[in-house]
Amino acid sequence: MEHRLTDNLRVAFVFIILFSTGSSVNDREWNFCGTWRHGMGSLSLNVNLSPGCSEFSISADESSLSIAGQITAQCSRSGVIPHEQLGLDSEKETPFCVFWEPLLDQLKLQLGGKNLTLCWPTSLQGNCCTYLSHGPNTPEGPFGIINGAVRNDVITGKVLTAYTFNGISIDSKTLCDEESQGSTQVSMTKDTALGNMEHPCARRVEVDMKRDFRGYNITAPATKGVPAEFSTTIYLPPALKQAAKMTSRVVCTFFKSNSLFQEGHKDVRVLDDVVEISMENEIIADLSEPIRIVFHHEVIIKLHSRKCVSWDTRKDPLQVNWLMDGCKMHQKGPKQTECLCNHLTYFSVLVEMKPRPVRHLLALTAITSLGCAVSVISCIALIIYLCRKSRRCKEQSIPIHLGLAVSLALLNLLFFFTGILANVGGERVCVWVGAGLHYTLLSSFTWMGVEVFHTFWLVYMVFIPSPNPFVWNLVGFALPALPVIILAAVGDIYGLREVVPSDDVSNPYLMCWMKDSNKALLAHYFTNMTVLALLVSSGVVMLFLVYWQIRSRNEWRKNSVAFLSIWGLSCLFGTSWGLTFLDFGPLSDVVLFLSCILNSFQGFLLMLRFYMLDWMRKKANGPSLGSFSTGSTRQHMLRAQEKS
Repeated sequence: MEHRLTDNLRVAFVFIILFSTGSSVNDREWNFCGTWRHGMGSLSLNVNLSPGCSEFSISADESSLSIAGQITAQCSRSGVIPHEQLGLDSEKETPFCVFWEPLLDQLKLQLGGKNLTLCWPTSLQGNCCTYLSHGPNTPEGPFGIINGAVRNDVITGKVLTAYTFNGISIDSKTLCDEESQGSTQVSMTKDTALGNMEHPCARRVEVDMKRDFRGYNITAPATKGVPAEFSTTIYLPPALKQAAKMTSRVVCTFFKSNSLFQEGHKDVRVLDDVVEISMENEIIADLSEPIRIVFHHEVIIKLHSRKCVSWDTRKDPLQVNWLMDGCKMHQKGPKQTECLCNHLTYFSVLVEMKPRPVRHLLALTAITSLGCAVSVISCIALIIYLCRKSRRCKEQSIPIHLGLAVSLALLNLLFFFTGILANVGGERVCVWVGAGLHYTLLSSFTWMGVEVFHTFWLVYMVFIPSPNPFVWNLVGFALPALPVIILAAVGDIYGLREVVPSDDVSNPYLMCWMKDSNKALLAHYFTNMTVLALLVSSGVVMLFLVYWQIRSRNEWRKNSVAFLSIWGLSCLFGTSWGLTFLDFGPLSDVVLFLSCILNSFQGFLLMLRFYMLDWMRKKANGPSLGSFSTGSTRQHMLRAQEKS
């Protein structure tokens, strides 16, 4: 990746510097926009580009949009991008724009709101193709391009099948010199530094690592108006010399602009300082000692978190991807950030502009940890009790109580250790732990629904036998595994998740769960929130139906314990999780704490419910505990039916 970026992106920063100096807009910056009128079938993008500076065309028909010609200095690309990668809607018309940046040798396409890079920036060439002029009009047709416009100037409102343009080849250095304020030569005093400014659009330092190389510190060449102590510094470790096999020369390039990297990132900002570290024909990764890069910048307030990142194009060659892989951050103050990275590429600091910190995260974490620990112990005690009880009687509700206790025990156990596993195991472990945590959560929700439904069954289906325990186990344990397996097969759903505290956004809490991505968020709403909504609504409805059925019966009026069992069951499995929907507004903190307490201590509350029922039975000298649980509801109902 390092070699590819070195060769392909150097002049990208050249272009950024040029047009960030406040120069006027000129014809060298070219864009063409229009609306593609097409059919309703499968659509594709055809690309056929080659080096040169002659005719360049943009054409369209019923099923394809084509960009072809000789316009680039080095980029050569030919192929078809299918409908699946374009992600277009089924509309008959799709807006698009083509952007050509000659100094970058970069061709970009914005199609239906999606940004695609057709030609990545390349190293500085002798000439570049610019000053594109519109050629003769092409025939009209039912399908094609309407409202074609160059730099917002509409050429025609007719539907043309193609637009053609012709460029002029101009020396690249001439274009750069016109924008520069003069060439600043950079020479190093030590004999290990060989670099100088070979072009006014770049600021580069070359270091020759000799045999006795023991590390080297590099400071960015002085910039006008910026004190030397505020310049970016780099430390090259001895491990870099050991990892190099083909060359001993390291190239460090310093840039003071970032507009290229802001594309597609609305909620984040890349710092002005960008550093490239490269070695010709070398791919350096997994260094035993990291490269240290110290960035000096404006004050970053505590509410905005920062991350050390590198620019990676491997994941999606059509779009820019900022990754934290291989880099760690040391925050040295509001104006200074140190990045420790084990590979070579382009580096910078990414700042979250719209933080979503969690207030009182430390207190909530402590409450959750205590609640989970207590719940695990309570559930284990309840499981032992229910297993012993099942040997004495064959009550139908015991397998259901057991299933719920087991699922809650596993859920609280995984949640208790999720922070430890995230810090120790990292992303690989979190993929499995996150999937397991999601499964136990869905299983707990399912068993809660089974508990409420079983109560409803015993009250309304008096003379119909309850389903076999095997059916309940299949529903409670097997059914929740289905969505988890599907999401795991889709991929990139489970993994490491950062929870940012409001008091220190630079020190997030790590846990294993669903990733912070649009795909994972969609999976969360379609699984967790949907199941939760069904659980709460069905619990309320069934509680009302049970109450309506038994409200006029003397047996139930006198037996307050039995009714307390049903009421407590519905409240326990409905209200506490239903608080999730009330987490907004001025009472958000209160709801968050209440929800945290009730849900983390839910295993303890479940055990407490059985203990209270047993205590009330003994106090009333009534029948066994099972008489007051949902499993004995059938006996009460049968007696009521006989008397009536």
